[in-house]
Amino acid sequence: MGVSKFLFQIVKLEDVVRVPPDRFGSPLEKVAMDLLKMKYESTINPDHGYLVLVTKVDVDKVGKIIAGDGATYHRVNFDVLSFYPLKQEIVEGEIVEVTDFGAFVRIGPADALLHLSQIMDDYLTSDVKSGIITASQSKRTLRVGSKVRVRITAVSLGHGISMGKIGVTCRQPFLGALEWIDDDVSKAAKARKTEARAEK
Repeated sequence: MGVSKFLFQIVKLEDVVRVPPDRFGSPLEKVAMDLLKMKYESTINPDHGYLVLVTKVDVDKVGKIIAGDGATYHRVNFDVLSFYPLKQEIVEGEIVEVTDFGAFVRIGPADALLHLSQIMDDYLTSDVKSGIITASQSKRTLRVGSKVRVRITAVSLGHGISMGKIGVTCRQPFLGALEWIDDDVSKAAKARKTEARAEK
């Protein structure tokens, strides 16, 4: 089972930057980089996901002037590191918050909702103050800081700085807290050994 640790990619975008008169003495590439970082970093684009970091800028040295505006306008091509969560992808993350209705899992630059109903087939209680979710029968726990493996089940990306929404589940074999998975794997291995002995 492949686990995606990174759903990151470099995307190529183009735009026009407005260089104000007070930046005319500065290197054009640096001015363009500063302006693009302010406009694009920490935003969401429905086509490319979470735009994390502007990495490379190629700016047209020849700018245009618009009447009544003292700035120059330059075409620019640039690369952005983006994070695009894909439905059905299996990812690992860390629980960063416990709520009455579940937990938030940090995957890349985003927080995904792990609803109580999507954790396991057991009665669960949330202790928001302590940051712990406990299963009544198995006594398994999730807490702030727990590393988990989850499957992405829902993705809704807004635009600009609006929050995207990501839903995840760990109600499938070999998903959940990493220590649960290790425990399940070792139990399965023991069961196989016992079966193999019984067959002999």
